[in-house]
Amino acid sequence: MTAVDTSMQPRPGPADAIRLRSARRAVSAAFFANGFTVGHWAPKIPVMVERLGVSQPTLGKMIILFGVGALLALIAGAWATTRFGSRGVLRWTSLLLVPSLVMLTMAPTAATAAITMLWLGMFLGAMDNAMNANGVVVETILKKPVMSSYHGFWSLGGVVGGLTGGALISWLGEMGHAVTVSIVTLVVVLAAWPRYLDDPQLANPSGGEAPKAGRFADLPRGPGIYILGSVTLLAFAPEGTVVDWSALYLKDEQGAPVLVSGYAFAAFSSTMALMRFMGDGLRARLGDRMTYVCGAAVAAAGLVIAGLSTHFVVACAGFFVSGLGMANMVPVLFSSGGRYPGVKPAVGIAVITVFGYGGLLFVPALVGELAERFSLAAVFTGWGVILFALSWLGFILPGLSGRSR
Repeated sequence: MTAVDTSMQPRPGPADAIRLRSARRAVSAAFFANGFTVGHWAPKIPVMVERLGVSQPTLGKMIILFGVGALLALIAGAWATTRFGSRGVLRWTSLLLVPSLVMLTMAPTAATAAITMLWLGMFLGAMDNAMNANGVVVETILKKPVMSSYHGFWSLGGVVGGLTGGALISWLGEMGHAVTVSIVTLVVVLAAWPRYLDDPQLANPSGGEAPKAGRFADLPRGPGIYILGSVTLLAFAPEGTVVDWSALYLKDEQGAPVLVSGYAFAAFSSTMALMRFMGDGLRARLGDRMTYVCGAAVAAAGLVIAGLSTHFVVACAGFFVSGLGMANMVPVLFSSGGRYPGVKPAVGIAVITVFGYGGLLFVPALVGELAERFSLAAVFTGWGVILFALSWLGFILPGLSGRSR
């Protein structure tokens, strides 16, 4: 089962091929813009914590609102994408994401910052669902795997954000940094705006009457897709912990200056980007199951190194290694959800996305309490142990194919 049946479609002509290349670049740009925003969010956290005078448990509660916004947006975005198509949803959510960091910088209190984080989470989440759905449309028409490369552009955006965020904050101040990031993101969003493909075939693959959105009958009844979703939650959670807490970990527990506090996320994202650009070929050679199993094991080793380190350089090296392994776990899980037997592609992607964002956003919100009681080093080490278990689980996990399609 593929994401959308295109077996009866004619091969694209030269004009269509140009349009497909343009559409693929547009989706890649959307992934970059989303990752770029997250990459600049990571080094901003320690500065925001210091400016507002909030504790780690309080920050954890604020991140919960970030997650609530994303989860609500994912549910609404999945409905809107199925009902109206991903193109319009992607356009407007990406545009509404642009001012998020400026709004967060303007927030004078922890309460207003929490509300702004709700906004940030909402449009990161809704945009994520729409850009994955639009990416599936392009991938299906191209008839070759490109999902890993899309996620590679997300990681590339994170690398750029992580490497430049701390320096921009040091040079331009918190507001100068936020304005600069917003301008760059706006340029990328507007450049991609006219190039996305429409996707009526995603909502109506058979060519018959379009299904009514929002029917509970469309929800999968078997446990398999939900097991896959639960694993996605646990696979996403360490990534979310790196995004939200690695900069604070380097600064508070490893003694790193603010200038390099974003380097942990940058190291993590750089290897994720590299491996995701190589991921489509890797999946074709190893198959999705072995790509997942090996990736989880390598990611686990990297997080254990980061958690047991005594110097921020060693910690960055650990995050570097974990990015190598974690890179293609998520693309494999998204592709598996989109082609899960007996589940509509759009519904499968929505299930995986909701579970994944639960792990990416809600689970890291609990880290504040754990860090207060134990330490961030213990948290990262613990995630390494969990990923080792997920690696072994990959041998029996339903929905993973022997070969990537």
